[in-house]
Amino acid sequence: MPTNGIHQVLKIQFGLINEEDRYLTAESFGFKVNASASSLKRKQIWVLEQGGQSSAVFFRSHLGRYLEADQDGKVSCEAEKPGRDARFLIVTHSDGRWALQSEPYRRFFGGSEDHLSCFSPTITPAELWTVHLAIHPQANLLSISRRRYAHLCPQEDEIATDSNIPWGVDALITLIFLNKQYCLKTCDSRYLRNDGKLVWEPEPRARYTLEFKAGKLAFKDCDDRYLAPMGPTGTLKAGRSSKPSKDELFDLEESHPQVVFLGSNGRYVSIRQGINVSANQDEELDHETFQMQIDRETKKCIFHSNTGDYWTLVTHGGIQSIATQVAAKTMFEIEWRGRRIALKASNGRYICTKKNGHLAAISDFIGEDEEFIIKLINRPILVLRGNDGFVCHHRNSNLLDTNRSVYDVFHISFSDGAYQIRGRGGKFWYIASNGNVCSDGERSEDFFFEFRERGRVAIRGKNGKYLRGASSGMLKADGDSLACATLWEY
Repeated sequence: MPTNGIHQVLKIQFGLINEEDRYLTAESFGFKVNASASSLKRKQIWVLEQGGQSSAVFFRSHLGRYLEADQDGKVSCEAEKPGRDARFLIVTHSDGRWALQSEPYRRFFGGSEDHLSCFSPTITPAELWTVHLAIHPQANLLSISRRRYAHLCPQEDEIATDSNIPWGVDALITLIFLNKQYCLKTCDSRYLRNDGKLVWEPEPRARYTLEFKAGKLAFKDCDDRYLAPMGPTGTLKAGRSSKPSKDELFDLEESHPQVVFLGSNGRYVSIRQGINVSANQDEELDHETFQMQIDRETKKCIFHSNTGDYWTLVTHGGIQSIATQVAAKTMFEIEWRGRRIALKASNGRYICTKKNGHLAAISDFIGEDEEFIIKLINRPILVLRGNDGFVCHHRNSNLLDTNRSVYDVFHISFSDGAYQIRGRGGKFWYIASNGNVCSDGERSEDFFFEFRERGRVAIRGKNGKYLRGASSGMLKADGDSLACATLWEY
């Protein structure tokens, strides 16, 4: 099946935390590094690059500059291209923390605050760093050895690794960062324990240390064994291996939004009966689910079916799921209309639901037949990240922070084109009279999701305003237009 960029491995971005709980920071001026920040923001994000065929790696900062250590142990982050002094070896400690060793000079990198150097001949606590992933934590998990995707298997009460494509809500995996370790959370909010069982609490046996090998991820449990797919269905659990081989390695891939459409006739859009895209089904299963990709340049949408084909405009305005390559005719423009949407095809006409249920781009104006309900199905649990950080409950009030390096997981439900968002204790989000978004509501309040950019959603409140990350770090419903501060990774 052609991928057309569908299966995109996430670029692993992370922060490094020292023994004093401070993050390694690349300053914007002077190309200096320090360990003085208490949270993970842009300056604290690093990208790991492989140094050719050797085990050496490079650390690239948010400025695109490379971490270097000279023969005297002096550390800087000025180099635009990685040279000899930028080559480091990662020595993994038994608890999963990293020691960074200069490859040419064999000294270790560490220290505190402004006093960082790479001159220690041995590893002490000051030279150990905890890895904190900076990517959005909701993704699809691909086994490198089996080339199959992990998914919740409710019948067997396990995570199986036997799916050819990451389809439906069961393929969503959320990584939870807890006490400097990671848990794997399923779409029904359970955690994977190392014996393969799913449990409701993040107990010690459901926590894993991340390790990297050749750009791939491995998950090490409390007994120093690694998660691997086992048996015919690839049941995910800790095996016998104490070193990560190909069987224990995984990729994290971008989890694209998957949606269902409800036509004006009250039936689900489907390809169950063939290649024609038609609103003719009464239940939402795989054939009624479509993966939505948003083109970065045009912001138009591409809809991908579970058969591997794209929606495309055909003669006489028909819509069929037959295209194998992205082209102008496979791109559709979404117009957001509160609880409903309209879809415009490449011929400039709106898609309507005909009397026989078939979809056709033949309308010049939007009426009832041209409106659809769109529902996101693969984010029952929601993590939002804005420009300044993740959305999280405020420590001492009912407000929501938008600038945190840790994240809270929220639950969403759907009703008649709108979403309801629940947080701690099952309480609902609502908009106060001053525009603040609060999280202690007893009753549900409607929010409207608009998928405006690839990987980003705009959320509109009942007051017609977009949710915005304010400069104060609070979440407010006062955005009048689309901007960086009103778009959220989800």
